[in-house]
Amino acid sequence: MTTAPFDLSRIGRGLAFAEASDDLNAALDRSTAVVISSPPGTGKTTLVPPIVAGRVAGRVIVTQPRRVAARAAARRLAHLDGSALGSRVGFTVRGERQVERSALIEFITAGVLLRRLLDDPGLEGVGAVVIDEVHERALETDLLIGLLGEVRELRDDLVVVAMSATLDTDLFAAVLGTDASPTPVVAQTVPAHPLEVRWAPSATPRLDERGVTRAFLDHVARTAVDAHRGVVRADPTADALVFVPGAREVSEIARRIRDLAAEFDVRELHGQISAAEQDAVISGRGGSKAARIIVTTSLAESSLTVPGVRLVVDTCLSRAPQRDAARGMNGLVTGPTSRASATQRAGRATREGPGVVVRCVDERSFAAAPARPVPEIATADLTDAALLLACWGAPGGAGLRLVDPLPADSLSDAVDVLHGLGAIDAEGRATAEGRRLARIPTDPRLARALRDGASIASARAAAEVVALLSSDLRIADADAAATLSTLRNGRSPDARRWEQEARRLSTFVQGRAGVRTEDDPTGLLIALAFPERIARRVDHSTAGAVFLLASGTRAGISGPLAGAEWLAVADVARAQGRAAAGTGAIIRSAATISERQAEQAATHLVTDRVEARFSDGRVMARRERRIGAIIRSSVPIRVQADDGGSDAVRRAVQEQGLGVFTWSEAADGLRRRLALLHRELDSPWPDVADTALLDTLDAWLGPELLALATGTPAARIDLATALRRLLPWPAAKDLDALVPERLEVPSGSRIRLAYPPVDDATARPVVAVKLQECFGWAETPRLVGERVPVLFHLLSPGGHPLAVTGDLASFWAGPYAQVRAEMRGRYPKHPWPEDPWSAAPTRHTKRRAAGT
Repeated sequence: MTTAPFDLSRIGRGLAFAEASDDLNAALDRSTAVVISSPPGTGKTTLVPPIVAGRVAGRVIVTQPRRVAARAAARRLAHLDGSALGSRVGFTVRGERQVERSALIEFITAGVLLRRLLDDPGLEGVGAVVIDEVHERALETDLLIGLLGEVRELRDDLVVVAMSATLDTDLFAAVLGTDASPTPVVAQTVPAHPLEVRWAPSATPRLDERGVTRAFLDHVARTAVDAHRGVVRADPTADALVFVPGAREVSEIARRIRDLAAEFDVRELHGQISAAEQDAVISGRGGSKAARIIVTTSLAESSLTVPGVRLVVDTCLSRAPQRDAARGMNGLVTGPTSRASATQRAGRATREGPGVVVRCVDERSFAAAPARPVPEIATADLTDAALLLACWGAPGGAGLRLVDPLPADSLSDAVDVLHGLGAIDAEGRATAEGRRLARIPTDPRLARALRDGASIASARAAAEVVALLSSDLRIADADAAATLSTLRNGRSPDARRWEQEARRLSTFVQGRAGVRTEDDPTGLLIALAFPERIARRVDHSTAGAVFLLASGTRAGISGPLAGAEWLAVADVARAQGRAAAGTGAIIRSAATISERQAEQAATHLVTDRVEARFSDGRVMARRERRIGAIIRSSVPIRVQADDGGSDAVRRAVQEQGLGVFTWSEAADGLRRRLALLHRELDSPWPDVADTALLDTLDAWLGPELLALATGTPAARIDLATALRRLLPWPAAKDLDALVPERLEVPSGSRIRLAYPPVDDATARPVVAVKLQECFGWAETPRLVGERVPVLFHLLSPGGHPLAVTGDLASFWAGPYAQVRAEMRGRYPKHPWPEDPWSAAPTRHTKRRAAGT
């Protein structure tokens, strides 16, 4: 039985994008990849999939960056098609699926498609993939573009369409095409409904050290009420959208608006409410006549059309992930919304007619905001992405045509995490365990906690904790165990959503029997996911407590958990203020854990070894038991070379630096000479910079490390002898010819050369010599095989500097006359000839030089 095609005339009725249908078909005639640029609200999300479906054999997959958008788009298209949801048009999102085998179009989130690709790299039965909202630069969407590029190399029949609401199409056309031939672009511009822009800056700051200020929340609520009352007077059918950075601000502003204006139907829209609640908000007023004010996060910024909206009130604030490389943390940071995102938000008011946007900033602040949002790939934790790419066979994205490469530092951190999980091997390829973790739709660290926790505790307990940690639920007082108790008792409005997620996650570990224990496993399960965040209290005051994490980061916490000795930390973020206790970081989610549980969860971080430090030139040693940076016990001992002493001394030198030694003139001179050779000739001459020497201590300082471990003071270490171990043979025989210690001058004196500091990449060797000893010397000597000219510091008979020159011939021909005029009266006993070329060089007075 052949499925009937979509009625494009009915679906496209009233949609502006219908005018671009012919252009899209023409582009698809020329290429299997197309980029579409069309403003928000033109109907491309609704019309493009059925157009493509009529041209391909197989299902059309349409990706959305958000679950609510995928559900809404599927419902709208099914309604316009006159078919039951799921039969011809369906959707699949995390935890929810409504699509039959007969469906021609399936709306899904990008994350779902990425994991589907791992099981089905050829996308059997799929004729096309439409990637919507590519301009948002979500990490999963960027990865999807790269992976689909490889799929298309194997399947020349697979159609890929990338849709953007901005004019930033050249970038995507280049990535989806080839270097020689970018993909065709279908760009549609439509006359927009009129938009009135108003400015309503707050008299108080929007942000302080704790985040969005209460005064600004008050301002936004009052602004929204006043503006909407004016709009509703002109159009009683108008609704309003208020954009705020996060779920907390949604609740706070919604409560304030309810207190100010009982006549409005105030709704909340964000990722923490249920799917049914989200769908109810975006479906319109229904039977209610009350004007609505919908307070939302960026969830409604694009993809969605909320019916009836004629007013947008914008805080011009956004919350986005940001990586703190120094502390090894990833957190959400609130800051100014990009101008491109603000334009997207304003466009919500003009999708169905003329609208108004009120921006709660002044025009100067708006103009100073970033032009575009930062791509998520540049700021996000890349652990999940790195595992997916390893499973795909492209570690680090190697060989993929990505919109942007993965940042090296973030990728390196992610690879370290995956190595710790046993998810990848030494070459970066996915292990069997890594593939099992990748198929659990959550962060790999949480997937590890789910799998291992099911055996240690129980499948149900592990699923409950992971469901909490993988959600965006708010943890009251940072106490994850207390929040779980509230959820289990059904006292939280989020209990049902959490329960559904826990039930779904438990299916991935069914059959794994746990060990019954009387201890609360919450902390242990968190520590299995984040062993580097096991923390011990190091300071406690009335303001809260400071904990040291195994990673070395310090973070503050207040409330009931501040009295705990040990914590397993699920979430730590940059912050200021009292709660951070001066550390610059705050613990936002944690549970108590015993020291025994901490050791059980972080076996790879547990050490028992000798640690050493230099104090007053001698090695002092202690035996320390640690979990990462956390010292569990520390006992002074007498260092011994055969008991880890040499290793401890090596670590102490690497930590405290080469300044623990006394550098003799011979050692410092040799090091400077070697540095110049390495600078000019590179191999085989060794790098003797601090970093290089510290990285190769065993190669040149091995015997001395042993001596230090047996009690020899650092001041007695002969570094010159040690450095000579680095001399390359047989090239070492040329050392004195290339960089001599002394330079013979015309007077016969052998003057010591001063070589440049090790870390100076441009300085020249210097010889400081009395001017009279250089009479007649025209050719400036050069070192390192004639590569480096010597710089002369010409001195008076009294040893004071007279001139600096790198060109003796030019000095004698010019500046010498002035020097002679000034000095001959001051040093009359020394020669100052008018013709320095013919004068005999001497280091003596005129009388002594004459032999009288």
